[in-house]
Amino acid sequence: MAGEHGRLTGWARTAADRLRARSVTRTRARLERKSGGAGGRRGHIGMRRLGLTLAVLAVTLIGTGVAVRLVGHVQQEVGPFSATFALQPSVSGGTKVEIPPLGSLQVATHNGPGRLNVRLDSLDEARAKRFLQDPQSVRQASDSALPQLEDGVSRLLIQSAAVAMLGSMVLAGLVFRRMRTVAICGGLSLALVLGTGAIALGSFRPQAIEEPRYQGLLANAPAVVGDARTIANQFDAYRVELQGLVTNVSRLYSTVSTLPVFQPSPDTIRVLHISDLHLNPAAWSVISTAVAQFHIDVVIDTGDINDWGTPMESSFVDPIGKLGVPYVYIRGNHDSQVTARAVARQKNAIVLENSITTVKGLTIAGIGDPRFTPDKETENEKQPNSAADPVFASGEVLADTIRGHGSPVDIALVHDPASAPPLSGTVPLVLAGHLHHRETEYLPPVAGEQKTLLLVEGSTGGAGLRGLQGETPTPLEMSVLYFDTSHILQAYDQITLGGTGESQVTLDRHLISADTPPTAPPLPTPSTSSPGGQ
Repeated sequence: MAGEHGRLTGWARTAADRLRARSVTRTRARLERKSGGAGGRRGHIGMRRLGLTLAVLAVTLIGTGVAVRLVGHVQQEVGPFSATFALQPSVSGGTKVEIPPLGSLQVATHNGPGRLNVRLDSLDEARAKRFLQDPQSVRQASDSALPQLEDGVSRLLIQSAAVAMLGSMVLAGLVFRRMRTVAICGGLSLALVLGTGAIALGSFRPQAIEEPRYQGLLANAPAVVGDARTIANQFDAYRVELQGLVTNVSRLYSTVSTLPVFQPSPDTIRVLHISDLHLNPAAWSVISTAVAQFHIDVVIDTGDINDWGTPMESSFVDPIGKLGVPYVYIRGNHDSQVTARAVARQKNAIVLENSITTVKGLTIAGIGDPRFTPDKETENEKQPNSAADPVFASGEVLADTIRGHGSPVDIALVHDPASAPPLSGTVPLVLAGHLHHRETEYLPPVAGEQKTLLLVEGSTGGAGLRGLQGETPTPLEMSVLYFDTSHILQAYDQITLGGTGESQVTLDRHLISADTPPTAPPLPTPSTSSPGGQ
């Protein structure tokens, strides 16, 4: 009996243990399910919050952008003009001055994300005439223009902030319909506009007005941009250039029959650098226009005026005699001795062949390309940077001629920039072409000698017929160089026209004092003509 009782008791304990184990298992499962459900809910809530944040940012940006673009502009009087100031989204920032119908000036005055657009809408003719006739009016306009600009920018920033905040709040109300979210969008929009203004103010560069980029008609370029000599010598650059800009544009607007340009300073020597015309007849009309509008004193041609150097091409050079200014020329690798003699027969033309001349006070040395490769499939054997390479050796020959001249030489001319390294230290400036694109750099320095700047011009003829072989035509390029009385290069304007010979032009001004190219590594090995190349 006692044994039966013990067995029943053991069975009961075992059953109880099993019940407790099952209870614990069920409890753990319930806890795990609850824990997993809470984590899932938290993950879902996190995704919703992230989506809401992104939606708020998107609504703020869209509402701000649309409102500023549609309503973010103010009217302001600047000198004799009525102007419209507008704020536009931009990655690079800067200021754009639109001067219809003459073109526009772009100035890198500040960093992004907002660009200031100033459009000159109308001109008060009476005020403009007083402005031009009375020197005191010019000084008064200079003094008042800067405060007027500052007033216009301040009003623009305040109005843009207000309309941006209102635009983002209206859009947020339509999308979210919750006052708290609407208020957040408005605050973010206000912070965005004010932050843009703070970035612009912190990165403001008043000296940038010295180097504007002009886009418009070639005939108007020198009048709108102004005189480089005047720019280089002013101390209060921002105020002076602002005066110059207002003066230039006033002159253009107030003239009906012709577009006047500034008379060049008496002590400024202006040189037009051209290269690689390659039989393009459109180049001559562009060159003639530039000579007249920029009051050019000397034209320098660094070669490849022809394509094959044949006698039949000789008549192409006839317009040289009609330019009315000295024309200094060296042969390129597409120019033969026949070409050189045809150029030499033109009025005012000077052909340099390892020789030196003085024109308009500038002493210029030049040497023709030692190759004659009209067949663009011809390849020459070359040993880079050695006397065995004719291109490099021609630079050494010209350097010896300059050193033996007995007096300083201002400019050296070579066709291929691969001839330039031996000239480092012998002259302050070397001009070249051949590459059909621009390059600007200092030659590797020579200890104890002056620095030598190399300016490689693009093709003034748009590379001739080969310029039409690519997807887009090669642009027509030339440069205006400004020298002071000591024959030091002060500034240069890089002029670029569309490859189809359109009248639209881009003009980039560079001041030597403010635009210092980096010291270059050794130049590439001398190049030869290749298919579709130079």
